[in-house]
Amino acid sequence: MKRLGLWSLRALLSAPAVLVPVLGLSPAAAQPTSAAERLRSWEVHRTMEAESPFRDLDWRAVGPMQAGARVEAIAVPPGDPGVIYVGIGSGNLWKTEDNGMTWTPIFEKESTFSIGDVAVSPTDPDVVWVGTGETQPRHSGYSYSGTGVFRSTDSGETWRHMGLADTHHIGKVLIHPEDPNVVLVAALGHFWSPNRERGVFRTTNGGASWEQVLFVSDHAGVVDMVMDPRDPQVILASAWEAVSGRPVEAGPESGIYRSTDGGENWEKVTAGFPSGPLGRIGLDMAPSGRGVAYAFVDNWNPNPEEDRDIMGGEVYRSDDRGESWRKVNEEDLYTVFGVYGWKFTDIRVSPDDPDDLFILGNRAFHSTDGGRTFSRIGEKILRLHDTRGVIMHLDHHEIWIDPLNPDRVLLGNDGGLYQSWDRGKTWLHHNNIPAAEFYSISLDESDPYRIFGGTQDNAALYGPGHIHVEEAVRDPWENVYLDQWTGGDSFDTYLDPTDSAYVYYEHQHGALRRMDITQDSVLTSAARSIRPRVRGVDWEWRSGWYTPFVISHYDPHTLLLGGNRLLKSTNRGESWEAISPDLSDVPEGPRGVVPFGTITMISESLLVPGLIYAGTEGGSVWITGDGGEEWVRVGEGLPRKWISRLVASRHDPSRVYLSQTGFREDDFSSFLFRSDDRGATWTSIVGNLPDESINVIQEDPAYPDVLYVGTDLGVFVSGDGGSTWHALSARLPTTPVHDLDIHEREGELVIGTHGRSAFVLDLDPVRQLFGGTP
Repeated sequence: MKRLGLWSLRALLSAPAVLVPVLGLSPAAAQPTSAAERLRSWEVHRTMEAESPFRDLDWRAVGPMQAGARVEAIAVPPGDPGVIYVGIGSGNLWKTEDNGMTWTPIFEKESTFSIGDVAVSPTDPDVVWVGTGETQPRHSGYSYSGTGVFRSTDSGETWRHMGLADTHHIGKVLIHPEDPNVVLVAALGHFWSPNRERGVFRTTNGGASWEQVLFVSDHAGVVDMVMDPRDPQVILASAWEAVSGRPVEAGPESGIYRSTDGGENWEKVTAGFPSGPLGRIGLDMAPSGRGVAYAFVDNWNPNPEEDRDIMGGEVYRSDDRGESWRKVNEEDLYTVFGVYGWKFTDIRVSPDDPDDLFILGNRAFHSTDGGRTFSRIGEKILRLHDTRGVIMHLDHHEIWIDPLNPDRVLLGNDGGLYQSWDRGKTWLHHNNIPAAEFYSISLDESDPYRIFGGTQDNAALYGPGHIHVEEAVRDPWENVYLDQWTGGDSFDTYLDPTDSAYVYYEHQHGALRRMDITQDSVLTSAARSIRPRVRGVDWEWRSGWYTPFVISHYDPHTLLLGGNRLLKSTNRGESWEAISPDLSDVPEGPRGVVPFGTITMISESLLVPGLIYAGTEGGSVWITGDGGEEWVRVGEGLPRKWISRLVASRHDPSRVYLSQTGFREDDFSSFLFRSDDRGATWTSIVGNLPDESINVIQEDPAYPDVLYVGTDLGVFVSGDGGSTWHALSARLPTTPVHDLDIHEREGELVIGTHGRSAFVLDLDPVRQLFGGTP
């Protein structure tokens, strides 16, 4: 029977030890990081990059491109249809001047990479505004906060931060059709804590100052906004409530607000429109129909007729510029986004016909009768880079209709950017932007070596580490698999050490599979499921949305997988057994700070057989020294924060590293620790790092004192075990680095970013500066 040790380390250490709190820290309640603190930390980040001895080192962008990524925003300057601005949710802003054949990233070194909206002035195409921070309050995965609004007066060549840094998530930027100095911003505010900088903000002087013209409450912001094309004094805004400071999906304060004086005063609309609880609401007004407006509503009111709890998606129409409304859809819209629409509800009206409109959800739909009936858009697709996908990707977030040619439609979803010239019947997939959102990566020993990784909703992929993405005519990356919707969430991905034809990968909640990548089919159905099936026990198996697994250093047939318990398979996943008791924290539910309480990280010592560490969502650290017979909880005094990485040293059998993140509490502080006694005591090694969430730490395999960390804004290196740090990202875009690995044979550092695909850095200059003999 697996036992829990009561703070005893007798099986782990050669001598008794006394547990002491980590130096200088206590598990106090989290406080959101202020906007001023974030911007000060960014200045530290910039200074470190400018002064780094590695500031001239170039990274090699290696892709993939074909995977696509979550497109959140699209804008096209009036009268210049070949220019397109595309905002990737966590992949910066991109621009094309040749209608999508080539792209240039133009928002590379700002204080954020997360894009909520982009807008071009109707009267001056050189004026471009970006509202930062994704507007998807994701209970799983990542929806990064921004740092306010930015303005360019030279078509995106340079940018200036214009304030509103504490809004975190901006859903819409509206520029006055006649005066580019008048701008309105719809801000959701914090996802995980209450704050007042949310609602609608207006500037009349080009962003020199702002006035909050609509404030609903400290936990309800504004997600969408539209201006009457015929009268800019009339504005509609959709409020969305996040109850108790956590991102739930609906509340009584959600609804439509209306202004008839350019945003000076607002009234909540009630005539014909449902009262709360309501979820997300998308808005649009018809350029060709005087006074016609539409709202796509995630209605959480009880549903007495259908076999589900709430009404779900509904389309409402107004013929008096939003003053009164009526429901128009005659058929159930369940197929648009299922029951809940927390990341959807965009709606767009064609410029030439007020009865022609599109609505977005998991799938996209088109109506030609004013919203009474809808049909799915066409799914005949030509792709610039082959993915072996056959249908349209799921999860649609943005749509733009050309005002000069309404047959031309641009569509953004989790698979990237699509363009149609026949109102959505057929599409060209512009999957030539290297913006994959990696969760994790691994490397093999082939020549040239390959990078394997799992991404957000674009499956698991593998590709060569030696090719620069700009040199590749055809994207050389391949899919390990694709689900039936041409995507799929994936996490840890490893080549099978026992047979190079096979790759291990996983979906959500521990859905582990083994795929033969030499076969023709990449569909999930061709893979063998090795998901743990725990039967005949008196305990419940529970796994998180991301479920970590590793291949043992000592037996390539052995896998370790973490949920509420640590499971082990000795036959490549064909059967499993628990080798721990329940190690989980008390779960708070999917939208809590500790959603499942399960294991987030596993580390098996490379030096000591049987020595395994496990870390959890709630900041608990567990250790076993005998392969799972006895477990001890260590780390008293560590912050109760999500454990983002736990690494047993490859140089010292008693050393272990730990990073944590407060991203689910709007806490952007740095948490990084080292223990030299297997977790009995911990020392902070944050040193001079700026305050930005840390996702990964790794030792150099040849130099014990050289450490690398990946943060939400870049990469850093230490040559003295963590006392001092130097920036490695001076020539890297601002990007969240979720994972990193070192190829020992080639001496290269590989990073997997969550929005800019993968990059590679030659480590020779780093190692030469720090000196010493491996």
